[in-house]
Amino acid sequence: MTTTWEGTRAIRDGYNRWAIVYDHDANPLPALEEPIAAELIGEVAGLSALDLGCGTGRHALRMASEGAVVTAVDFSEGMLAEARRKPGADRVRFVVHDLHDPLPFPDGSFDRVVSGLVLEHIDDLAAFFAEGRRRLRPGGRMVVSAAHPAMFLRGSQARFTDPETGRIVHPGSRPHRLGEMVMAALSAGLRIEHIGEHAPDRAFAAQYPRAEKYVGYPMLVVMALSV
Repeated sequence: MTTTWEGTRAIRDGYNRWAIVYDHDANPLPALEEPIAAELIGEVAGLSALDLGCGTGRHALRMASEGAVVTAVDFSEGMLAEARRKPGADRVRFVVHDLHDPLPFPDGSFDRVVSGLVLEHIDDLAAFFAEGRRRLRPGGRMVVSAAHPAMFLRGSQARFTDPETGRIVHPGSRPHRLGEMVMAALSAGLRIEHIGEHAPDRAFAAQYPRAEKYVGYPMLVVMALSV
């Protein structure tokens, strides 16, 4: 699953710099995504969960607080450092790992595999979904969210304002089409239980002003998959 995409190092470096402000820059996409993903993930008490591309730990820490045994993976040391500082982090096993490489866990190890807003940084979607599928136990569920491909048509992709330079930084994104995401999941042997395309409304935009220009326009896609 090793990638040939030369931007991987730039993405890692970008997220290491973004980590300092990631939880405080009023990014509307995680706020839109979190309640939707949580509902699809469902009850996790007593389950084993794997968070792929955990960032600062928003999904991993919530699942651990609800009684799951959580392993959280990210290739950004900066993001993981922020996650480890948060309350409840001692209940999560954090692992430094590049998702372009095979996952270092036995097959059939997890009841839930979660990945939030990571796909635009993945080169080979088929390999990514196949790795997630192999780690699921029978009856398990994989929940994956991504910036909606329509966002790229409007020139929007992952970005942040560097706290040191004040410059806008684009770590690097790959504009996958929705059909590519769906076919990659199916080719991995996953069954699609749900696909949702989500747009902010005016009430949401009032809380997150950066979403104002996307009211009624799809910002997010979320998939629930099973074996």
